[in-house]
Amino acid sequence: MDAAHFIRRALLGVTLVVAGCGIVPGHAAAAEFQPQVGQEGKDVIWVPTAQALVDKMLDMAKVTPKDYVIDLGSGDGRTVITAAKRGARAMGIEYNPDMVELSKRNAAKERVSDKATFVKADLFESDFSQATVITMFLLPDINLKLRPKILDMKPGTRIVSNSFDMGDWADDETAKITGGDCSYYCTAHLWIVQAKVEGMWRMPEGELELQQKYQLISGTLKSGGSSTQITNGRLHGDEISFTADGVQYTGRVNGNAMEGTVKSGAGNGKWSATLAAKP
Repeated sequence: MDAAHFIRRALLGVTLVVAGCGIVPGHAAAAEFQPQVGQEGKDVIWVPTAQALVDKMLDMAKVTPKDYVIDLGSGDGRTVITAAKRGARAMGIEYNPDMVELSKRNAAKERVSDKATFVKADLFESDFSQATVITMFLLPDINLKLRPKILDMKPGTRIVSNSFDMGDWADDETAKITGGDCSYYCTAHLWIVQAKVEGMWRMPEGELELQQKYQLISGTLKSGGSSTQITNGRLHGDEISFTADGVQYTGRVNGNAMEGTVKSGAGNGKWSATLAAKP
């Protein structure tokens, strides 16, 4: 995957002159575009992601043929092509038209053009809401600008970034590779987009009031005239877990409803809740 990658168009020309061979010099022939590390782009300079880290990022996101991978700032297309080789449908969003054409040629060489597509577009004007996996190598300030849009994606969507974080949204996993073709920018961060659960939830046995900060949740469970603070509250996509008064709750969030199992010293049971009021 390539860091944001949007370079100014450059045209290279070369004049063929072969002495003594009877070839007459003509118009300059355009050389095939080749990206240069450090070349300027719309928002950042272009630096390619090492293939070893591309592989690691896709491993962390658990990419399968069922996924739709979108690479934000796809550069020379290597992340999209690698995802396509794993059987996933993949698309690269890239601002530089030369990079887009280069990526298409690279995909054709690897015989994955049927699964790997590339579009010339601005990240901030693009709709990537249908992706199940987002990959990117962008600067922290760009990550933060994109963060609200990412947080509105479907719970369970996996976000993988080369090196740069999401501010106070802590990642769910970090991995660093050594060796191979990676000598710099060798850290991968993974986030799982979480369900939105902040608000008042009604349960058969009482009320559950939740506060949320990304994947961390806190709040109180009110039942039978007593109020208990919940602990160990956490979200992992649409999966929710917390403890209240020694009872462990696990379950799944489905829009305005939650349900799952409870575990306590008295045994196991079921629980459910319905959203009554948003904050």
